[in-house]
Amino acid sequence: MSNLPKGKIDVLCIGGGMIIHDQILPSLYHLQRLGWIGSLKICEMRSAPLRALAEEPLFAEAFPGQSFEPFPALDTPPEMVQPELYREVLARQPARQLVVVSVPDHLHGPIIRAALEHDQHVLCVKPLVRTYREAKQIEEEARRRGLLVAVEYHKRFDRRALEARLQYRRGRFGQFRLGEAKLIEPYYYRHSNFQNWFTKENADPFTYVGCHYVDLVYFITGLRPVEVAVRGVEGVFPNGNVGWMWSAGRVTWENGAILSVLDGLGYPDEAPGTNDQCLVIYCEGENCAGIIKHDDQFRGVGHGYIDRLSGAPYRFVSPDYFRLVPWEGEGLRPIGYGYDSIEASVLAALRVNQVGENFPLDEALAARQHLLAEIDQRGLLATPGNSYINELVTEAARLSLLHNGLPVEIRYDGEPGIALRGTHA
Repeated sequence: MSNLPKGKIDVLCIGGGMIIHDQILPSLYHLQRLGWIGSLKICEMRSAPLRALAEEPLFAEAFPGQSFEPFPALDTPPEMVQPELYREVLARQPARQLVVVSVPDHLHGPIIRAALEHDQHVLCVKPLVRTYREAKQIEEEARRRGLLVAVEYHKRFDRRALEARLQYRRGRFGQFRLGEAKLIEPYYYRHSNFQNWFTKENADPFTYVGCHYVDLVYFITGLRPVEVAVRGVEGVFPNGNVGWMWSAGRVTWENGAILSVLDGLGYPDEAPGTNDQCLVIYCEGENCAGIIKHDDQFRGVGHGYIDRLSGAPYRFVSPDYFRLVPWEGEGLRPIGYGYDSIEASVLAALRVNQVGENFPLDEALAARQHLLAEIDQRGLLATPGNSYINELVTEAARLSLLHNGLPVEIRYDGEPGIALRGTHA
């Protein structure tokens, strides 16, 4: 696993929204520049988001001469909507390439299944899907076909998280007992495309961004969540749609520890940090205490600009997540755990392809399945097999929201499932 794989992989992105612009596309451009990616396509329902990506001045500066193949074409009338276009593009992809799924949360499942049916590896933005049963079906189908499905929980690749995981599992913090996580996204999200899909029936702040920190506590400690309670605060988007704008969650873990999780779409746009996020985990040892504290919205860098290109004159700058910076090559290169996460997924898909080369079909499939099991077991790259607790937490959170914050139990005996406290699954 330490050797870099050979060859290239073609990439098809389905969806062209904010996370594609801010993290995924520049990461893919750099990997293409390094020779790991062949063709690069992006498919959207409408042409307007693709034109915005193609005409982004920063990409022209950072990745001179590089571009993607758009579907639909850039000159397609912006009012034309083609929600099933991705199926046509998928059908033309050679087998064992990579599909990046970056659409609203409630649309992930059908696209992932379509990609697997066309023998494609998958990288999906978090959360994977909204129920454990659907995640299990995806896991089994991917394993049967010898395909990688990775979930883009990029905080797993934050060096702070990797260090905390290493030292926690060495026993240096003791046992997690109480914690608090917070991730408040900017208010301007309410004026973005969020207002068209981030409605009560589709999403909420806990499952959209709080899932990062629930996964991170699981990633660090290895403990499974056993109960979830989430209360939401409604609000109205500018277009009149109603959604959960704020949420307060409580997650209980199998050792009795409790994590409070605060989330929302309401951090002031003029404030210095473009969001507010942090994690603190209090632990107990023998006659002593331990602590893990991550101040994630402010990493020691503040810039005061003479313009407002960053949205406000004074900003906290977080080079740890994602930045484009000078390097020895042409243009700019991405740095940070946002890039590291994308790189790890692309290289993992290449390794899975490579391990099956020069074998008969049945032996190639067995070799790929063996490597996929190793990736699951290592637990760094999030997969349906090693991050399934997130689907259980998402499912429990949605049920709790519908019942005004009543606790929902997660049960692992037999087939994992959820139930309101005091009832049977």
